[in-house]
This record gives sequence, structure tokens and C-alpha cells, in this order.
Amino acid sequence: MKRYFKLMRVHHYIKNFLVFAALACSGQLFQPDKLLMGLAGFAAFCMTSSVVYIVNDIRDREKDRRHPTKCSRPIAAGTVSVKSAWTLAAVLLAAGFLCNFLAFQATATLLLVVYLGLNLAYSFGLKNIPIVDVTILVAGFLIRILYGALVTGITISNWLYLTVIALAFYFSLGKRRNELKQLGDGETRKVLQAYPISFLDKSMNMCLTLANVFYALWSMDENTMSFYNNKYLIFTVPIVLLITMKYSLDIEGESDGDPVEVLLHDRVLLVLCLLYLAVMFGILYL
Repeated sequence: MKRYFKLMRVHHYIKNFLVFAALACSGQLFQPDKLLMGLAGFAAFCMTSSVVYIVNDIRDREKDRRHPTKCSRPIAAGTVSVKSAWTLAAVLLAAGFLCNFLAFQATATLLLVVYLGLNLAYSFGLKNIPIVDVTILVAGFLIRILYGALVTGITISNWLYLTVIALAFYFSLGKRRNELKQLGDGETRKVLQAYPISFLDKSMNMCLTLANVFYALWSMDENTMSFYNNKYLIFTVPIVLLITMKYSLDIEGESDGDPVEVLLHDRVLLVLCLLYLAVMFGILYL
């Protein structure tokens, strides 16, 4: 059973908590009807994202066998057959859309379909086109937030959307940068041949700067402060700066650049993120 959970990349479900971003930031997290819709949407995205990972692993199984770390993935390692993987993907797809039906909202359903279509297109070739590849990764983060806002009926600030977009570009470019450092020949990821390290470094610095500026603007925006009737959000900015600096320090090291792996393997970064969540909870709910 463990190999199937590994194939589904359950630890990557942490990204799907973005579905709750709009609800949590609205101060309405504990409203039963909205929380139920958020949970159904979260489950739908978890199942659908696993389908994407499985299809990608099926497509890349030969390349993954030549990769220093991806060779341990269940399909590449031969612990899960391709037939079993397709069966699991079909079951998860059905389960995902069943969960989506529980939180049914027409535009949100369309977003889930768009997410699935974009990521399948990524697996079947778009990941080999520079800029397009990282844009699709960024779209995945943004769609999660938009989807969560729609299923819970919450309006979210444009500053937060811009913050997520800039951060997602930073994460995605950082992943490419560290893959290029470790796999410079591009044998296991063709698109790496199109990315100079200098371009990735400059683009990452730009995106990280914008993300911190957008977040600061959100925290001090008059509409934000009046909506929450709270002037203390500005004090979360230093914590966000610390989080982004610690993440950057990890990226500059030997990390493979995957945001989830970076977070789960750095206790200091994890504590900083939990501190941020605790402070935000106190400001918004206490």
C-alpha cells in the first residue's frame, strides 16, 4: 500500500491547502457550511493532482530510471505496474470529480477541468517548452486559490493573487535552477538546455522581490485593514521576509528545489511557517 501512496505523492497534498487560503483569510474558516465546501474542494484537488502525478510518472518512466532520485519512484522502480497505475488514476479521477460534485459550483468545476487539462498537456509535451513549463506550474498554484475562493463563495484581494503568482514563479524557477545544477546535461529534462543559470537567478530575484512587495501592500492596504478591522497585519511582513530568506538559503544549497521537499526537510523553515500561521490565526480570529 505504501508504494501506491508514494505514487499518488500524498506528501504533495500540502500544496492543496491553498484551496483554504481564501476561506482562512476571510475570517470565516469555522463557518460549518463554508468549511464543508472547502474540505470537499480540498479532497477533489488531492485526487485530481494525484492523477496528474501518476500520468506524468507513466510518461516519464524511462527517463526517471536514469535520474539519481526519481529512479526510486514506484513505476520507474518497477514496484507498481503501468496497468495498475492507469487503474488507480481512473479511480482517483472518478473520486475527485465526485468530491467536486459535493461542492458543486460551475466555474469551480471548469477550473478543475482546466487544471487537469493543463497538467496533462504539460506531461505530454508542454514541459519541454521554456517559460511555458514554469507558467503551467504557476497556474496550478493560482487555480488552487481561485478554486477554493469559488467553492466557498469568498472574494480574495488582488494583492494576494499577485503575491501567490510571484511566489509560484519563484518556486518554479528555483526548481529548474537546482535541476540544472544537478542535471546540467538535460538528459532527464530536455527543457533545462534552454535555461541559463544567470537568467534563472535574475528572474528568481525579481519574482521574490515582487512577492514580498505585493504581500506588504496587501497587509497595509486600506481595504484590507477595513475588511478585517485590524491594523496589525503589517507585523506579519517580517515573518514572511524570514520565511523567504530561509527558503532562498535552502535553494542556494544542495536542495533539488522542490518546494514541498524543501519545506519538509528544513525544520527551521517549517517552524517559521507554523509561526506565521499562528500569528495570522491570532490576528484574524482572536
